[in-house]
Amino acid sequence: MTPTQQTTNERFERGLRALAEIDGQAGKKVIDALADIAPEFGRYLIEFPFGDIYSRQGLDLRSREVATIAALTALGNAAPQLKVHIEAGLNVGLSRDEIVEVIMQMAVYAGFSIAAQNSSSTKPISTASGSMPPPARRFHPAIPIRASRGPSSRNATRPTSIGPLRRHRGRSRAAPGRS
Repeated sequence: MTPTQQTTNERFERGLRALAEIDGQAGKKVIDALADIAPEFGRYLIEFPFGDIYSRQGLDLRSREVATIAALTALGNAAPQLKVHIEAGLNVGLSRDEIVEVIMQMAVYAGFSIAAQNSSSTKPISTASGSMPPPARRFHPAIPIRASRGPSSRNATRPTSIGPLRRHRGRSRAAPGRS
């Protein structure tokens, strides 16, 4: 056996241990699904992310899963992987509430539509692990919700100024009395 083969085998074994600890059976199912299609790719998925990255000492597994759930949520097109990592987060000690908060936090950086779309990925944990927390308020708590859209209610709920600039007919201009 060459040194490269030995190093690769060590990475693979270390990756298998990390995968079992993090993902349990869910991770194994992903690798098994790739066995017929692309077995080398399955091996790379064990060696690099799990053998090299997840096995590093810089972060604990909980922190790594928070980062992974956040990244997959922000991508917006990785729902299957997100579901696997939500389960992994639960396996390494994250609570349902923490996972929901991570996804909600991504609304700030990735946008509300991405976070809302990925919130549906938490549905499996609500049936498997008990009830989910109550849904978040859809409106900002500091902005009153209007009962009607008449002219009097519009002015009552909007701020009177947004600093030195005001929006006027789609263009910004300096507020009166300021330059």
